[in-house]
Amino acid sequence: MTATSTIQISRSALEHNLAFIREIIGPKVKYSSVVKGNAYGHGVNHFVPLAEKCGVDHFSVFSCEEAVEVLDSASPDSTIMIMGFAEGDALAWAIENGVEFYVFDIERLKNAVSLAKTLDTKAKVHLELETGMNRTGLLNKNIDAYAKFINKHNESLEIKGMCTHYAGAENVANYYRIVKQKKKFDRMVEKFRKKDIRPERNHTACSAAALRYSKTHMDMVRIGILQYGFFPSPETMIEYLNKKKKKDYPLRRVVSWTSRIMHIKPVKAGEYVGYGTSFLASDDMKIAIVPIGYSDGFSRILSNQGRVLIHDQRVAVIGMVNMNMLAVDISKIESVNKGDEVTLIGKQGDLEVSVASFSEYSRQINYEMLVRLPRDIPRSVVD
Repeated sequence: MTATSTIQISRSALEHNLAFIREIIGPKVKYSSVVKGNAYGHGVNHFVPLAEKCGVDHFSVFSCEEAVEVLDSASPDSTIMIMGFAEGDALAWAIENGVEFYVFDIERLKNAVSLAKTLDTKAKVHLELETGMNRTGLLNKNIDAYAKFINKHNESLEIKGMCTHYAGAENVANYYRIVKQKKKFDRMVEKFRKKDIRPERNHTACSAAALRYSKTHMDMVRIGILQYGFFPSPETMIEYLNKKKKKDYPLRRVVSWTSRIMHIKPVKAGEYVGYGTSFLASDDMKIAIVPIGYSDGFSRILSNQGRVLIHDQRVAVIGMVNMNMLAVDISKIESVNKGDEVTLIGKQGDLEVSVASFSEYSRQINYEMLVRLPRDIPRSVVD
């Protein structure tokens, strides 16, 4: 092994999660797999073909740059939708390659029409509506102007969808805000309908909304974190388990991350381990050095508090996490050898280091920790 660690992507876990989601949204709702942030750190070029084998044919990304990655990895029959950045040459590329994209201001709408005419094709657009997130979106007060422009240039536009994004559907504290957004979206869609603008699909639901607000399913859902095996928040998980009267976690983690022991050595009582004086051995001990550090996505905040699995046992990270190495206490494990597997995220035997626990130690949310997994860590699809 030339790499210091590897990431494994589980096919069976993804299949399980997709079946779980399909049970929630029903058979008729279109499913869009959100693969922004390098497929939430799982790796676009591995995850997209795997998702296609599991029946997914619609992928959502943030930028044109990400759309290029998906286009290179996906089959010609799959649809790609850009939810965010696409300007200038990137917008022209999207139109030329049949990639769908959000329109959230009149400038992009005008650019889309101009480029579509130059390229002699239609721009496939989703009208993103501002409903209360106050981030990006077409304004309610300007609907007449938008509609007039769209109808005037309908030969250059294909209205693939109308959409919005909810401001924190994962938290009950935002309940009334979400309900208000849904109502405003419905009113705005109706205004466009009265102007003879009818999209192919209306879509507003992310993972949290799909779980908590069934009326947001509409024609399509955009699912990110849920498909990878994580609830959007502890609150959504507890709510789901209580509602369904279940005790077992219903999702399966798609990702696991492993390394190998590169060195083993004894440390005498009274000696420090690693940089500085953050860890002092109180007894004679045995430590293992693992070739993983903060440059690999193992946060320095995990110094003296992180956990990894070796020989089906949970062991503590001791001393400061370095750029490329960390030390763990293996004093209580017998017959540990150089080259033995170290699980950073995932299972060994009956124990697991979950992304959630990993994230809590490092004061990151699941999303943040996952997308920080470096792209150059080799990834592979298993089972």
